[in-house]
Amino acid sequence: MDPETRKQKLESYRNAASELEAALKRFPPEMWHYRDEHGCWSIHEHIVHISDSEANSYIRCRRLIAEPGLDLMAYDENRWATALDYHSIETEGAVDLFRALRRQTCKLIWDLPESAWSNTCYHPENGSMTLDDWLDVYERHVAEHVEYMEQNYEEWVKAGSLNAPAS
Repeated sequence: MDPETRKQKLESYRNAASELEAALKRFPPEMWHYRDEHGCWSIHEHIVHISDSEANSYIRCRRLIAEPGLDLMAYDENRWATALDYHSIETEGAVDLFRALRRQTCKLIWDLPESAWSNTCYHPENGSMTLDDWLDVYERHVAEHVEYMEQNYEEWVKAGSLNAPAS
């Protein structure tokens, strides 16, 4: 990745917590547990997943910087959602954790030397990954989940919820 593209991705990565918080204000909290007929994750589950994913990202980033050449941990996000009973985890704490982890990682990576960005580790699902690859994945992660949340909200409205705002 060229330095200018990386700088743009770093800016986007840094702004993800604000974007998440702004998105959550658009969805009525009373529908955060709603699942459509396909059983896709609820907004509540997406929020907790984003936090868990960020915790994994936090470790992966540090491994790429400090221990290149070693393996990165994979995890089954659906098993985590079920086994950890995501609906029992409080969303405010999940958002706070996400924000803190993201802030710390931003501080760490902002001024890394160019050479660090080509460090590689092996991910069991993705193969060899560089720090640039890692940034590419996590820079867009929140935006992808906000899109899923928006789809969930649209399905909730279509389902005719009495709590849905008039269009």
